[in-house]
Amino acid sequence: MFVSDCRRDFYERIVSQRVLLLVASDVDALCACKILQALFQCDHVQYTLVPVSGWQELETAFLEHKDQFKYFVLINCGANVDLLEILQPEEDTFFFVCDSHRPINVVNVYNETQIKLLVKPDDDLDVPAYDDIFRDEEEEEEESEAESDGSEPSDKRRRFEEEVIERTMKRRQRREWEARRREILFDYEQYEYHGTSSAMVMFDLAWMMSKDLNDMLWWAIVGLTDQWVQDKITQMKYVTDIGILQRHVSRHNHRNEDEENSLSIDCMRIAFEYDLRLALYQHWSLYESLCNTSYTSANLKLWSVQGQKRLQEFLADMGLPLKQVKQKFNSMDISLKENLKEMIEESASKFGMKDLRVQTFSIHFGFKNKFLASDIVYATASLMESIEKEGPETTNFIKALDSLSRGNLDKLHQGLDLAKKQLRAIQQTVASCICTNLVISQGPFLYCSLMEGTPDVRLFSKPVSLCLLSKYLLKSFVCSTKNKRCKLLPLIMAAPMDVEQGTVIMVGIPPETESSDKKNFFGRAFEKAAESTNSRTLHNHFDMSIIELKTEDRSKFLDALISLLS
Repeated sequence: MFVSDCRRDFYERIVSQRVLLLVASDVDALCACKILQALFQCDHVQYTLVPVSGWQELETAFLEHKDQFKYFVLINCGANVDLLEILQPEEDTFFFVCDSHRPINVVNVYNETQIKLLVKPDDDLDVPAYDDIFRDEEEEEEESEAESDGSEPSDKRRRFEEEVIERTMKRRQRREWEARRREILFDYEQYEYHGTSSAMVMFDLAWMMSKDLNDMLWWAIVGLTDQWVQDKITQMKYVTDIGILQRHVSRHNHRNEDEENSLSIDCMRIAFEYDLRLALYQHWSLYESLCNTSYTSANLKLWSVQGQKRLQEFLADMGLPLKQVKQKFNSMDISLKENLKEMIEESASKFGMKDLRVQTFSIHFGFKNKFLASDIVYATASLMESIEKEGPETTNFIKALDSLSRGNLDKLHQGLDLAKKQLRAIQQTVASCICTNLVISQGPFLYCSLMEGTPDVRLFSKPVSLCLLSKYLLKSFVCSTKNKRCKLLPLIMAAPMDVEQGTVIMVGIPPETESSDKKNFFGRAFEKAAESTNSRTLHNHFDMSIIELKTEDRSKFLDALISLLS
């Protein structure tokens, strides 16, 4: 059931209870979790936080805690499956689900008692009507053959014939209704996509209760930027949500412009900016950032000798000496940095990169700490998927959560270093895939598989890193191929998951087109292909378009996909 008033139907109901927070492993979920933790701290709410990276962990966490807790809050997990069927909870257990995954499961929508969905009312959900998908079980018709008083067998026969005709009509109507129901549900569940960021939904709640702080606003911004960096939402949706947050930013940060009431230098301030679409450039060298950002690398075709020449021409066109470009951004000549954005934008449009500037926000605290929202997203995601083993599984989650707090700059800088390594690894892998023609057209989709022994292959057994790699690879492939048909195809990417168990992880991503609505049909297609071939698959990820699969079942699974999508 959709919650119409988050304050009354969600927050005030859990504020006096013990709450279990189940949080998915993505940056938007972490930001929503930080906002909720800050609210809980204000009101002294007792809670336990459990990170969950997939359905199996969610079920395990529920089974372990169901005796101690009656109130469960699920962040970025749980909306797109029938929760009651998976978890089989008692009737006095309540779930509050704040999840950006769409479409929302219809049983969750129409469950009036146990499941409460925290969704922004302006998200167009197109949920089918109740009567189209549920109908009350009709009472078994009593086949009482009413004995007639008179001994008129013709009456009896006529009534019997009428009953038979009526029953046949009812059966036909039911069959038609079921066929229509299947069609409606197929149309509704066919594509997977994302709604408003969970961090923004939580910030809205804080704002409604007049408890919103600048920190919470920053987390909402990072949550939205995560959706944009991971390419989960359309440009239109991103710009609309940026506009909503911009109003909050000017409300919270207007004192900084006023000379007399200016805040101390240590205070945090957020500013709206039209900044460059270059990954981590303020914490790296401009050269490295140009080489390792998917947008510039794909447009300049940097994996080829010709592309490297174009990069040199691009830098020459801006009039930037190589010595300056290759040193740390902080150490660059101040006179060059003053007009840098304008210079880069002017030259970029000559080289066909018209969208190099993007609307975003930056945060300042102290003299030298300035970060863009995308810097924080890259750093936090890298900490969460770090492959360096340090203690239990949850260590990375806690580190990533801590890096979002202002007081933990050392963790944030550690995250930035990991993010640079990750971006370099992605770029090198993209270059080698394109130069060795590893991207093959399979008919209805493109396919690329990473071999065991490829450099950095362990990094790509993690879902967020693999999705980033797939999206970068598809962008680059579309820029490099001459085949017009291939430019419109989606991509399936596979990487080794666990060599000992012989499993691969597969992700499917939609075509890379200007008008793309970011809707992904691979989730349903993977399910159908696995069913029809009895492939040993594991649908453990909250994103349906990511699956794990036994290596030896891969070829029959792909064959089934090809015939399904052709």
